[in-house]
Order: sequence, then C-alpha cells, then structure tokens
Amino acid sequence: MSNSAVVVGGGIGGLAAAIGLCRIGWEVTVVERSPVLADAGAGISLHANGIRALDVLGVGAEVRAAARPQYTGGTRVPDGGWLARMDGAALERELGTPIVGIPRAVLHRLLRAALPPGCLVTGAEVTTAELRTDPGRVRVSLEDGALEADLVVAADGVGSRLRAQLFPRHPGPVYSGSTVLRAITEHPVELATDFELTWGKGAEFGHIAFTDGRAEWHAVLNAPPGVRHENALAVLRRRFAAWHDPIPALLDATRPDSVLHHDIHELVTPLPAFAAGRIALLGDAAHAMTPHLGQGACQALEDAVTLASALATERTVGAALARYDTERRPRSQYVARAARQAGRMGQQLSHPVAVAVRNTALRLAPSHATVRTILRHADWAPPSLI
Repeated sequence: MSNSAVVVGGGIGGLAAAIGLCRIGWEVTVVERSPVLADAGAGISLHANGIRALDVLGVGAEVRAAARPQYTGGTRVPDGGWLARMDGAALERELGTPIVGIPRAVLHRLLRAALPPGCLVTGAEVTTAELRTDPGRVRVSLEDGALEADLVVAADGVGSRLRAQLFPRHPGPVYSGSTVLRAITEHPVELATDFELTWGKGAEFGHIAFTDGRAEWHAVLNAPPGVRHENALAVLRRRFAAWHDPIPALLDATRPDSVLHHDIHELVTPLPAFAAGRIALLGDAAHAMTPHLGQGACQALEDAVTLASALATERTVGAALARYDTERRPRSQYVARAARQAGRMGQQLSHPVAVAVRNTALRLAPSHATVRTILRHADWAPPSLI
C-alpha cells in the first residue's frame, strides 16, 4: 500500500508540495477551501532558488517558457533618479538563471497541470487535524466529512488554522505596518526596464513586465491596518501623480475593479518547529514574511522540495519530518528576518534624514552590491527526490 498525504491549501506552496509527493510515489489529495479557483493575485518574481526548486519538481521548463527574464531595472527615487541598477545578466552568470516575472494565475495553472486528475478538491475547508489511535495515521476533519492519511501538509497560509491548533500559545501573525495595492494592466504598456522599485517616504511603487507586454504593478504604503478605499485607483493616482514615468502610465492602463488590496501580515515570533506528529507546516503557514526580498513563494518552493526529498530518503515519516524541520526552519526564518529588515531600511523608512542617508549609501555602493545581496538568499542548491 502506498503512502498517502492530505495537503491543506491549493496555493503555490501547497501545489508544489503535492507535486513533490506525487513524484516520489505518494497518493495526494489537495484540499482548497475556495470553491472557485479564481487565481487571485497579480504577478510574482521568482529568484534562482525558486526556479531550481521548480526544476526538481519537473515544471521548471514550463515556467521559464511562460515567464519574462528580468535583465534590466533596479531601484529609483520618485523623481526618477537611480539608487541601484540590477544586472540580470550577472545573476544569470552566477546562478544559471536571471530572476523571472510571471503572473500568479499562470504559475498556479502550470502547477495544477502537473498534478494527477482528481487530486485537487475545492470548496472544502479543513477544521482540525489529529492523530488517530493508530499513530501512523492522521485524521483531517472537514465541514462535511473527514479524510485520513499518513501525513498532513499544512499549507493554509498566513492565517493557518492548523498552525494555531498545533501551537496554541504562539501569538500568530502580526500586522507589518504596510499595506499593498496591486494589479495587472489591462493592456500592454511601453516599459524601458523589466523590473523596477521606486522608494519614497514610507512608500514603494514597483513593476514587473510580462511576456505579453502587460505588467504587474504594486504600491506598498505605511498605513494603519484595515483602511480601504471606495476608489483605490483614484487614491493611488493622487498619491503617485508626481512620481516618474512609467508609474502614471501603469495606473492609467489599469481597470479600477482589478486592484487588489491586502494588509501585509508576518510571523514575527518564529515557530519552535515546522512539524508536530505527522503534520508538517509549509510556506506562509510556517514562515509568513514581508515581500521586501521577493522570497515568500521561493521559500515555499524550497519547503516543498525539501519535504519530498526527506520523505523519499528517510526510513520513517517521523525521521523525514525531523530532517525537514532541521533543514528548513533556520534558513526560512533567517530569510524572513532579512525581509523584515529590508522593509525597514527600504519601503518603510519615512524620516527625511534617514531616507537621505540611505539613498546616499546606495548611490555610493559598488555596482556589484545588488547582485551580492540577491545571491545571499537566492543561491540555494535543492536536494534530489531520488
């Protein structure tokens, strides 16, 4: 009899974990609470570590074909001046791939296509997971039934219900102080670069160019939690009216009803473990981080490959989960701390003197400093699934 797993959550991390488990011969059921797969989200940048994980999962070539390499761009200030340039070609020489940009909806579809038919169950919400009398099984309770498996992978996001069950004393996610508005343009936009970030006082505006000429843009702002606008696009047009091109053009190419708005929450208090019993935490459920390094999805992809490799090579599920925790917790929590610090020194910085000092330091930094910073987090070697 083959091993079985229930993956809770059909996002990037959950789908990647399911692919990895299927590739090592496990029977997998992915339970997604959304009844309709609307693929909400704008765009995403994938660094070399994420691409390498996708290669191990067997979908790297498809993702590369659908993504646009980010060779040009960097970080600017609102008047258009450059703080730092990005050298995608140098990254490609060092890592074998540049950073790439892809719509989240496309990435989700490619991941789902790699799963066996019938593997994904939608419109079902997991309420609890608990060990059975037989210690080798886990029972997952749904609103209208239950499933049993040898393993449960909790990939149910930053607000993970299963994480709260496993670690009831953990404070859970906290508001980062920043909120993000984002969208994909309705039609192609003329862009001079593949990727840009612009830092103002307590604000960031960035774009990711796609293969079809459209672009994702995002605006990250210091703000109280829960603030929403009746016409978010109009608010952003006023907020960024004096910022450099192509920011006004990106906003003008966007439909008002396509703008997404989410407060950014993170796990500031690190979890003491990424596994308990036969339940593994993965992705945002384990290490939700701010987006300031572009590493959230990449870390989830690393989780998925590491978990599958451990299960393929260790003699027991318990030993595999212990190895998964040992390998993933230190690295992902380090990246989460680095992302938080990057936000504090980047988008969240608002005092004029501090902003001026930061900008001067970035302008004086050597040209390879940006590449070195990216290498620190993106240069990761995935384990084998064999």
